[in-house]
Amino acid sequence: MSSGSTPTPRRGNTRQRIQDVALDLFAEQGYEKTSLREIAERLDVTKAALYYHFKTKEEILISIFEDLTRPIDELITWGGEQPPTLETKRELLRRYSAALSQGAPLYRFMHENQASLRELSIGETVKRRLYTLVELLRTPDAPLTDQVRCVSALFTLHAGMMFLQHVEGGDPEETRQAALEVAVDLIAQAHHQS
Repeated sequence: MSSGSTPTPRRGNTRQRIQDVALDLFAEQGYEKTSLREIAERLDVTKAALYYHFKTKEEILISIFEDLTRPIDELITWGGEQPPTLETKRELLRRYSAALSQGAPLYRFMHENQASLRELSIGETVKRRLYTLVELLRTPDAPLTDQVRCVSALFTLHAGMMFLQHVEGGDPEETRQAALEVAVDLIAQAHHQS
């Protein structure tokens, strides 16, 4: 029984430690300025031990991205199988908000390092996912204002995570819930009027 994406627990643990430390360093000093050697030093392992799991820092970043964004792919699959009701759209927003929250360190890093990401094809994947989510939220023949509301609902969740976290210095979970409430209001408004 061998599954390529499920490493043995011990290896998975090391792999995850590498990912966590690398993401911390990428966030602290930028992706470009971080070397594999620094990641190995921070982990207190040899470069060879690090190399066993990842050959390049690009591999590390892509693995972090794939692991932390898998829930969004699963959400898109789920959304595509549901009837396009208001309740489905509300649930999509709730789950998307939770997925953003779980991957918060990655999404903040991505927001601050957009230039690096453009070269790594990760940017393309993010864009494609967003377009797909927008399609799941909007009603194709709805008035333009309602289509804008649907897109805005999605970006309200992003704003809650990226921008509003710094405003009040408040509780990130409260901010997330407030953004989710506004997003759900927008979807409900769009749904009732179309």
